[in-house]
Amino acid sequence: MDIALLGGTGDIGQGLALRWADDTNHTIIIGSRKAQKAANKAEEYETELASRGHDDVAIAGLGNEDAAARADVVVAAVPAYHLTDTIDAVADELDDTTLVSPAVGMQRDEDGFHYNRPGAGSVTQLAANAAPDDTPVVGAFHNLAAGRLANLDADLDWDTIVVGDDTDAKDTVCELAEGIEGIRALDGGPLANAAEIEGLTPLLINVARHNDGLHDLGVRFQ
Repeated sequence: MDIALLGGTGDIGQGLALRWADDTNHTIIIGSRKAQKAANKAEEYETELASRGHDDVAIAGLGNEDAAARADVVVAAVPAYHLTDTIDAVADELDDTTLVSPAVGMQRDEDGFHYNRPGAGSVTQLAANAAPDDTPVVGAFHNLAAGRLANLDADLDWDTIVVGDDTDAKDTVCELAEGIEGIRALDGGPLANAAEIEGLTPLLINVARHNDGLHDLGVRFQ
């Protein structure tokens, strides 16, 4: 499968790109508003993977529109405040594509991080509102600690909750998620449930900040 990570030069994009390239045979495409930035990052990721014995892995780095045009699945791995602009910019390239949003809106004050719920109900719903009507949108990867995800020497033992209204698209994303060693995908129901999942992220950050030895927290349901 061809996976484009728009904003794949950032934290969550880097982690997903490296893990999928390390653990699966999917084709990884890095997207950025600036094609050269994407190309430079793709080369950086290739170098890291080659150091781990993956000499045959080729990662493309393209502008966001070109990256989306080549993909079966597009992950909008951008901050919440760039999400709708990013989707608007690639909307014409999203035919026959599943769009995935891992973005979470947060605010920070002196007490810590807090979920910033948008008027649409969730950031995932913002993505759905911006996407073309025939493009299924799935929420996933919201609660993954990006630093640990990008550290290929670190073992993972996390769940990711997947929400969406299109069953086939949701199944595809669950399969992609479980291709990463140490991640289990759980069905969180329809897209309307996204806010509850997104709201876990600031909680995890706050707990990690205030408790020694709990850096890079994730969730595991038992």
